[in-house]
Amino acid sequence: MTRPRISARISAISESATLAVDAKAKAMKAAGRPVIGFGAGEPDFPTPDYIVEAAIEACRNPRFHKYTPAGGLPELKQAIADKTLRDSGYQVDAAQVLVTNGGKQAVYEAFATLLDPGDEVLVVAPYWTTYPEAIKLAGGVQVDVVTDETTGYLASVEQLEAARTERTKVLLFVSPSNPTGAVYTPEQVEAIGRWAAEHDLWVVTDEIYEHLTYGDATFASIATVVPELGDKVVVLNGVAKTYAMTGWRVGWLIGPKDVVKAATNLQSHATSNVSNVAQIAALAAVSGDLSAVAKMREAFDRRRQTMVRMLNEIPGVLCPEPKGAFYAYPSIKELLGKDFGGRRPETSAQLAELILEEAEVALVPGEAFGTPGYFRLSYALGDEDLVEGVSRVAKFLSQTN
Repeated sequence: MTRPRISARISAISESATLAVDAKAKAMKAAGRPVIGFGAGEPDFPTPDYIVEAAIEACRNPRFHKYTPAGGLPELKQAIADKTLRDSGYQVDAAQVLVTNGGKQAVYEAFATLLDPGDEVLVVAPYWTTYPEAIKLAGGVQVDVVTDETTGYLASVEQLEAARTERTKVLLFVSPSNPTGAVYTPEQVEAIGRWAAEHDLWVVTDEIYEHLTYGDATFASIATVVPELGDKVVVLNGVAKTYAMTGWRVGWLIGPKDVVKAATNLQSHATSNVSNVAQIAALAAVSGDLSAVAKMREAFDRRRQTMVRMLNEIPGVLCPEPKGAFYAYPSIKELLGKDFGGRRPETSAQLAELILEEAEVALVPGEAFGTPGYFRLSYALGDEDLVEGVSRVAKFLSQTN
Protein backbone atom coordinates (compact mmCIF):
# COMPACT_ATOMS: atom_id res chain seq x y z
CA MET A 1 0.00 0.00 0.00
CA THR A 2 1.32 3.43 -0.93
CA ARG A 3 1.43 5.80 2.00
CA PRO A 4 0.35 9.42 1.46
CA ARG A 5 3.28 11.76 0.99
CA ILE A 6 1.68 14.50 3.08
CA SER A 7 0.12 13.89 6.49
CA ALA A 8 -3.66 14.05 6.75
CA ARG A 9 -3.33 16.73 9.41
CA ILE A 10 -1.38 19.10 7.16
CA SER A 11 -3.22 18.15 3.97
CA ALA A 12 -6.43 19.37 5.61
CA ILE A 13 -5.08 22.91 5.98
CA SER A 14 -6.54 25.40 3.51
CA GLU A 15 -4.41 28.08 1.92
CA SER A 16 -5.01 31.55 3.35
CA ALA A 17 -7.64 32.95 1.01
CA THR A 18 -6.72 36.56 1.72
CA LEU A 19 -3.03 35.99 1.03
CA ALA A 20 -3.89 33.94 -2.08
CA VAL A 21 -6.01 36.77 -3.48
CA ASP A 22 -3.30 39.29 -2.66
CA ALA A 23 -0.62 37.13 -4.31
CA LYS A 24 -2.71 36.74 -7.47
CA ALA A 25 -3.35 40.47 -7.64
CA LYS A 26 0.35 41.22 -7.25
CA ALA A 27 1.24 38.67 -9.93
CA MET A 28 -1.22 40.27 -12.34
CA LYS A 29 0.21 43.70 -11.60
CA ALA A 30 3.73 42.38 -12.20
CA ALA A 31 2.50 41.13 -15.58
CA GLY A 32 1.46 44.67 -16.47
CA ARG A 33 -2.25 44.62 -15.59
CA PRO A 34 -3.59 47.59 -13.57
CA VAL A 35 -5.08 45.50 -10.79
CA ILE A 36 -6.37 47.19 -7.64
CA GLY A 37 -6.33 44.88 -4.63
CA PHE A 38 -8.80 45.06 -1.75
CA GLY A 39 -7.64 41.69 -0.44
CA ALA A 40 -4.91 42.04 2.17
CA GLY A 41 -5.55 43.69 5.52
CA GLU A 42 -2.43 45.81 5.41
CA PRO A 43 -2.10 49.54 6.13
CA ASP A 44 -0.63 51.44 3.19
CA PHE A 45 1.40 53.64 5.54
CA PRO A 46 5.10 53.06 6.25
CA THR A 47 6.17 52.06 9.73
CA PRO A 48 6.81 55.27 11.76
CA ASP A 49 10.41 56.50 11.60
CA TYR A 50 11.14 56.26 15.32
CA ILE A 51 10.32 52.54 15.23
CA VAL A 52 12.58 51.97 12.24
CA GLU A 53 15.42 53.87 13.94
CA ALA A 54 15.11 51.69 17.04
CA ALA A 55 15.52 48.62 14.82
CA ILE A 56 18.60 50.07 13.14
CA GLU A 57 20.21 50.69 16.53
CA ALA A 58 19.34 47.14 17.60
CA CYS A 59 21.20 45.78 14.57
CA ARG A 60 24.37 47.41 15.90
CA ASN A 61 24.03 45.98 19.39
CA PRO A 62 25.88 42.65 19.79
CA ARG A 63 23.44 41.61 22.49
CA PHE A 64 20.79 41.17 19.82
CA HIS A 65 23.01 39.06 17.60
CA LYS A 66 22.52 36.12 19.97
CA TYR A 67 19.70 33.90 21.20
CA THR A 68 17.39 35.53 23.70
CA PRO A 69 14.64 33.98 25.88
CA ALA A 70 12.12 32.02 23.79
CA GLY A 71 9.19 33.83 25.38
CA GLY A 72 10.40 37.31 24.50
CA LEU A 73 12.81 40.01 25.61
CA PRO A 74 12.09 40.84 29.28
CA GLU A 75 11.88 44.56 28.57
CA LEU A 76 9.37 44.00 25.75
CA LYS A 77 7.21 41.69 27.88
CA GLN A 78 7.08 44.35 30.60
CA ALA A 79 6.29 47.06 28.05
CA ILE A 80 3.42 44.96 26.65
CA ALA A 81 2.06 44.51 30.18
CA ASP A 82 2.28 48.28 30.72
CA LYS A 83 0.68 49.01 27.35
CA THR A 84 -2.17 46.61 28.10
CA LEU A 85 -2.96 48.42 31.34
CA ARG A 86 -2.74 51.79 29.58
CA ASP A 87 -4.93 50.89 26.62
CA SER A 88 -7.52 48.47 28.02
CA GLY A 89 -7.28 48.71 31.79
CA TYR A 90 -6.28 45.06 32.11
CA GLN A 91 -3.52 44.52 34.65
CA VAL A 92 -1.05 41.68 34.06
CA ASP A 93 2.60 41.15 34.80
CA ALA A 94 5.42 40.26 32.44
CA ALA A 95 5.23 36.55 33.31
CA GLN A 96 1.77 36.49 31.70
CA VAL A 97 3.10 37.65 28.30
CA LEU A 98 4.46 35.53 25.45
CA VAL A 99 5.95 37.36 22.46
CA THR A 100 5.18 35.51 19.23
CA ASN A 101 6.12 35.56 15.55
CA GLY A 102 3.15 37.69 14.56
CA GLY A 103 -0.45 37.46 15.66
CA LYS A 104 -1.02 34.23 13.74
CA GLN A 105 1.43 32.33 15.90
CA ALA A 106 -0.34 33.67 18.98
CA VAL A 107 -3.64 32.34 17.61
CA TYR A 108 -2.18 28.92 16.88
CA GLU A 109 -0.41 28.61 20.22
CA ALA A 110 -3.48 29.67 22.18
CA PHE A 111 -5.60 26.90 20.71
CA ALA A 112 -2.78 24.34 20.76
CA THR A 113 -2.33 25.01 24.47
CA LEU A 114 -6.01 25.01 25.46
CA LEU A 115 -7.62 22.31 23.30
CA ASP A 116 -7.67 18.53 23.41
CA PRO A 117 -9.18 16.49 20.56
CA GLY A 118 -12.95 16.93 20.46
CA ASP A 119 -13.08 20.15 22.49
CA GLU A 120 -15.49 22.61 20.89
CA VAL A 121 -14.83 26.28 20.15
CA LEU A 122 -17.67 28.72 19.50
CA VAL A 123 -16.69 30.93 16.55
CA VAL A 124 -18.82 33.82 15.36
CA ALA A 125 -19.14 33.80 11.56
CA PRO A 126 -18.06 35.62 9.46
CA TYR A 127 -14.62 34.83 10.89
CA TRP A 128 -10.99 35.45 9.95
CA THR A 129 -9.62 32.69 7.77
CA THR A 130 -6.85 31.53 10.14
CA TYR A 131 -9.06 30.67 13.11
CA PRO A 132 -10.54 27.44 11.67
CA GLU A 133 -7.14 26.10 10.65
CA ALA A 134 -5.59 26.79 14.06
CA ILE A 135 -8.52 25.10 15.80
CA LYS A 136 -8.31 22.05 13.52
CA LEU A 137 -4.55 21.71 14.00
CA ALA A 138 -5.14 21.64 17.76
CA GLY A 139 -7.71 18.85 17.38
CA GLY A 140 -10.59 21.13 18.27
CA VAL A 141 -14.04 21.27 16.73
CA GLN A 142 -15.28 24.60 15.41
CA VAL A 143 -18.95 25.40 16.07
CA ASP A 144 -20.14 28.34 13.98
CA VAL A 145 -22.49 30.99 15.31
CA VAL A 146 -23.63 32.63 12.10
CA THR A 147 -24.52 36.33 11.93
CA ASP A 148 -25.52 38.53 9.00
CA GLU A 149 -26.03 42.11 7.94
CA THR A 150 -29.41 42.41 9.68
CA THR A 151 -27.69 42.51 13.09
CA GLY A 152 -24.54 44.28 11.96
CA TYR A 153 -22.77 40.90 12.19
CA LEU A 154 -23.11 40.83 15.98
CA ALA A 155 -23.88 37.61 17.86
CA SER A 156 -26.30 37.56 20.78
CA VAL A 157 -26.04 35.66 24.04
CA GLU A 158 -29.06 33.66 22.92
CA GLN A 159 -27.28 32.52 19.76
CA LEU A 160 -24.18 31.57 21.72
CA GLU A 161 -26.22 29.62 24.25
CA ALA A 162 -28.03 27.75 21.49
CA ALA A 163 -24.65 26.62 20.12
CA ARG A 164 -23.15 25.60 23.46
CA THR A 165 -22.88 21.91 24.33
CA GLU A 166 -21.23 19.90 27.07
CA ARG A 167 -18.14 19.72 24.81
CA THR A 168 -17.80 23.51 24.54
CA LYS A 169 -14.55 24.68 26.12
CA VAL A 170 -13.71 28.01 24.44
CA LEU A 171 -15.49 31.08 23.14
CA LEU A 172 -13.51 32.97 20.51
CA PHE A 173 -14.41 36.64 20.88
CA VAL A 174 -13.30 39.25 18.34
CA SER A 175 -14.14 42.95 18.53
CA PRO A 176 -13.42 44.91 16.37
CA SER A 177 -13.95 42.15 13.85
CA ASN A 178 -12.09 41.01 10.80
CA PRO A 179 -13.78 40.62 8.27
CA THR A 180 -16.90 42.63 9.11
CA GLY A 181 -15.70 45.63 11.12
CA ALA A 182 -18.36 44.86 13.73
CA VAL A 183 -17.75 46.31 17.21
CA TYR A 184 -19.66 45.17 20.29
CA THR A 185 -20.78 47.85 22.74
CA PRO A 186 -19.38 47.64 26.28
CA GLU A 187 -22.80 46.44 27.42
CA GLN A 188 -22.83 43.65 24.84
CA VAL A 189 -19.27 42.67 25.78
CA GLU A 190 -20.30 42.49 29.42
CA ALA A 191 -23.35 40.34 28.71
CA ILE A 192 -21.34 37.87 26.63
CA GLY A 193 -18.51 37.77 29.15
CA ARG A 194 -20.85 37.13 32.05
CA TRP A 195 -22.51 34.33 30.08
CA ALA A 196 -19.11 32.75 29.41
CA ALA A 197 -18.12 33.04 33.06
CA GLU A 198 -21.43 31.54 34.17
CA HIS A 199 -20.76 28.46 32.06
CA ASP A 200 -17.07 28.23 33.03
CA LEU A 201 -15.84 28.72 29.47
CA TRP A 202 -12.44 29.91 28.39
CA VAL A 203 -12.50 33.12 26.34
CA VAL A 204 -9.85 33.73 23.68
CA THR A 205 -10.16 37.37 22.66
CA ASP A 206 -8.37 38.78 19.62
CA GLU A 207 -7.77 42.50 20.20
CA ILE A 208 -5.45 43.28 17.27
CA TYR A 209 -7.78 46.08 16.05
CA GLU A 210 -8.34 47.65 19.47
CA HIS A 211 -7.29 51.16 18.34
CA LEU A 212 -9.29 51.19 15.12
CA THR A 213 -12.84 52.21 15.99
CA TYR A 214 -14.92 54.99 14.42
CA GLY A 215 -17.80 57.29 15.22
CA ASP A 216 -19.42 56.48 18.54
CA ALA A 217 -17.98 52.94 18.68
CA THR A 218 -15.59 52.18 21.52
CA PHE A 219 -13.31 49.24 22.19
CA ALA A 220 -13.93 47.33 25.42
CA SER A 221 -11.73 44.41 26.48
CA ILE A 222 -13.78 41.50 27.75
CA ALA A 223 -10.97 40.73 30.20
CA THR A 224 -11.44 44.13 31.85
CA VAL A 225 -15.22 44.44 31.59
CA VAL A 226 -15.82 40.99 33.09
CA PRO A 227 -13.21 40.41 35.81
CA GLU A 228 -15.08 37.31 36.98
CA LEU A 229 -13.65 35.48 33.96
CA GLY A 230 -10.59 35.34 36.19
CA ASP A 231 -7.80 33.15 34.88
CA LYS A 232 -9.82 31.73 31.98
CA VAL A 233 -9.17 34.48 29.45
CA VAL A 234 -6.41 34.67 26.83
CA VAL A 235 -5.74 37.95 25.01
CA LEU A 236 -4.18 37.99 21.52
CA ASN A 237 -2.65 41.14 20.05
CA GLY A 238 0.27 42.54 18.08
CA VAL A 239 1.85 45.58 16.46
CA ALA A 240 0.89 44.83 12.85
CA LYS A 241 -2.27 46.88 12.42
CA THR A 242 -1.84 49.66 14.99
CA TYR A 243 1.67 50.68 13.93
CA ALA A 244 1.70 49.63 10.23
CA MET A 245 4.14 46.80 11.04
CA THR A 246 2.64 43.83 9.20
CA GLY A 247 6.03 42.70 7.90
CA TRP A 248 7.86 42.92 11.21
CA ARG A 249 6.05 39.84 12.59
CA VAL A 250 5.60 40.58 16.28
CA GLY A 251 2.50 39.56 18.19
CA TRP A 252 1.78 38.39 21.69
CA LEU A 253 -0.38 36.21 23.87
CA ILE A 254 -1.45 37.24 27.38
CA GLY A 255 -2.95 34.72 29.75
CA PRO A 256 -2.68 32.93 33.08
CA LYS A 257 0.87 31.93 33.94
CA ASP A 258 0.35 28.19 33.45
CA VAL A 259 -1.02 28.73 29.94
CA VAL A 260 1.76 31.15 29.03
CA LYS A 261 4.41 28.78 30.36
CA ALA A 262 2.99 25.88 28.34
CA ALA A 263 2.71 27.99 25.18
CA THR A 264 6.27 29.22 25.71
CA ASN A 265 7.47 25.62 25.90
CA LEU A 266 5.77 24.98 22.56
CA GLN A 267 7.37 28.03 21.01
CA SER A 268 10.79 27.10 22.36
CA HIS A 269 10.69 24.01 20.13
CA ALA A 270 8.82 25.54 17.18
CA THR A 271 10.69 28.80 16.57
CA SER A 272 12.66 29.85 19.67
CA ASN A 273 12.81 33.62 20.10
CA VAL A 274 11.23 36.16 17.78
CA SER A 275 13.80 38.21 15.81
CA ASN A 276 15.50 40.49 18.33
CA VAL A 277 15.59 43.41 15.92
CA ALA A 278 11.82 43.14 15.38
CA GLN A 279 11.29 42.88 19.15
CA ILE A 280 13.19 46.11 19.74
CA ALA A 281 11.11 47.79 17.04
CA ALA A 282 7.98 46.53 18.81
CA LEU A 283 9.33 47.84 22.11
CA ALA A 284 9.62 51.32 20.60
CA ALA A 285 6.10 51.00 19.21
CA VAL A 286 4.27 49.92 22.36
CA SER A 287 6.29 52.25 24.60
CA GLY A 288 5.51 55.31 22.50
CA ASP A 289 2.36 57.36 22.23
CA LEU A 290 -0.52 56.70 19.85
CA SER A 291 -0.11 59.76 17.63
CA ALA A 292 0.85 57.65 14.60
CA VAL A 293 -2.24 55.49 14.86
CA ALA A 294 -4.41 58.58 15.33
CA LYS A 295 -3.33 59.85 11.91
CA MET A 296 -3.92 56.45 10.30
CA ARG A 297 -7.32 56.13 11.94
CA GLU A 298 -8.36 59.50 10.53
CA ALA A 299 -7.47 58.33 7.03
CA PHE A 300 -9.18 54.95 7.52
CA ASP A 301 -12.34 56.69 8.74
CA ARG A 302 -12.46 58.89 5.65
CA ARG A 303 -11.94 55.90 3.37
CA ARG A 304 -14.51 53.85 5.31
CA GLN A 305 -17.21 56.42 4.71
CA THR A 306 -16.35 56.74 1.04
CA MET A 307 -16.32 52.99 0.47
CA VAL A 308 -19.60 52.31 2.28
CA ARG A 309 -21.35 55.14 0.41
CA MET A 310 -20.11 53.94 -2.97
CA LEU A 311 -20.93 50.28 -2.30
CA ASN A 312 -24.47 51.07 -1.17
CA GLU A 313 -25.05 53.02 -4.39
CA ILE A 314 -24.57 49.81 -6.40
CA PRO A 315 -27.92 48.09 -7.10
CA GLY A 316 -28.02 44.68 -5.42
CA VAL A 317 -25.29 45.50 -2.88
CA LEU A 318 -26.02 46.06 0.82
CA CYS A 319 -23.17 47.17 3.05
CA PRO A 320 -23.67 47.83 6.77
CA GLU A 321 -21.43 50.53 8.17
CA PRO A 322 -18.35 48.94 9.75
CA LYS A 323 -17.56 50.39 13.18
CA GLY A 324 -13.96 49.21 13.45
CA ALA A 325 -10.89 47.60 11.84
CA PHE A 326 -10.49 48.52 8.14
CA TYR A 327 -12.87 46.25 6.26
CA ALA A 328 -16.29 46.50 4.66
CA TYR A 329 -18.34 43.32 4.28
CA PRO A 330 -21.16 43.92 1.80
CA SER A 331 -23.83 41.39 0.94
CA ILE A 332 -24.00 40.67 -2.80
CA LYS A 333 -26.52 37.83 -2.56
CA GLU A 334 -29.00 39.62 -4.84
CA LEU A 335 -26.46 39.58 -7.68
CA LEU A 336 -25.81 35.85 -7.71
CA GLY A 337 -27.25 33.97 -10.67
CA LYS A 338 -27.58 37.11 -12.76
CA ASP A 339 -26.11 37.45 -16.25
CA PHE A 340 -22.80 39.29 -16.61
CA GLY A 341 -21.82 39.28 -20.26
CA GLY A 342 -23.06 35.75 -20.80
CA ARG A 343 -21.73 34.35 -17.52
CA ARG A 344 -23.91 33.61 -14.52
CA PRO A 345 -21.88 33.31 -11.31
CA GLU A 346 -23.79 31.28 -8.73
CA THR A 347 -21.44 31.94 -5.81
CA SER A 348 -19.60 34.93 -4.41
CA ALA A 349 -16.34 33.11 -5.16
CA GLN A 350 -17.28 32.83 -8.84
CA LEU A 351 -18.36 36.49 -8.97
CA ALA A 352 -15.10 37.60 -7.31
CA GLU A 353 -13.14 35.64 -9.92
CA LEU A 354 -15.13 37.28 -12.69
CA ILE A 355 -14.54 40.77 -11.26
CA LEU A 356 -10.81 40.08 -11.05
CA GLU A 357 -10.69 38.90 -14.66
CA GLU A 358 -12.93 41.56 -16.18
CA ALA A 359 -12.66 44.62 -13.91
CA GLU A 360 -9.15 43.92 -12.63
CA VAL A 361 -10.16 44.36 -9.01
CA ALA A 362 -9.22 41.80 -6.33
CA LEU A 363 -11.84 41.05 -3.66
CA VAL A 364 -12.04 38.23 -1.14
CA PRO A 365 -15.30 36.23 -1.37
CA GLY A 366 -17.38 35.40 1.67
CA GLU A 367 -16.68 31.67 1.32
CA ALA A 368 -13.26 32.39 2.85
CA PHE A 369 -14.93 33.72 6.00
CA GLY A 370 -17.60 31.07 6.44
CA THR A 371 -20.50 33.03 4.91
CA PRO A 372 -21.01 32.76 1.14
CA GLY A 373 -22.79 35.63 -0.57
CA TYR A 374 -20.50 38.43 0.59
CA PHE A 375 -17.27 40.20 -0.30
CA ARG A 376 -14.62 41.57 2.02
CA LEU A 377 -12.94 44.77 0.92
CA SER A 378 -10.08 46.33 2.86
CA TYR A 379 -10.03 50.12 2.90
CA ALA A 380 -6.41 50.19 4.09
CA LEU A 381 -5.26 51.46 0.68
CA GLY A 382 -4.85 54.88 -0.89
CA ASP A 383 -7.89 57.11 -1.46
CA GLU A 384 -7.47 57.27 -5.24
CA ASP A 385 -7.08 53.51 -5.61
CA LEU A 386 -10.09 52.97 -3.38
CA VAL A 387 -12.37 55.19 -5.45
CA GLU A 388 -11.06 53.78 -8.74
CA GLY A 389 -11.42 50.20 -7.54
CA VAL A 390 -14.97 50.53 -6.25
CA SER A 391 -15.91 52.50 -9.37
CA ARG A 392 -14.68 49.62 -11.54
CA VAL A 393 -16.71 47.15 -9.48
CA ALA A 394 -19.80 49.36 -9.74
CA LYS A 395 -19.40 49.70 -13.52
CA PHE A 396 -19.00 45.97 -13.97
CA LEU A 397 -21.93 45.03 -11.73
CA SER A 398 -24.21 47.58 -13.43
CA GLN A 399 -23.97 45.52 -16.64
CA THR A 400 -26.09 42.72 -15.20
CA ASN A 401 -29.29 41.72 -16.97
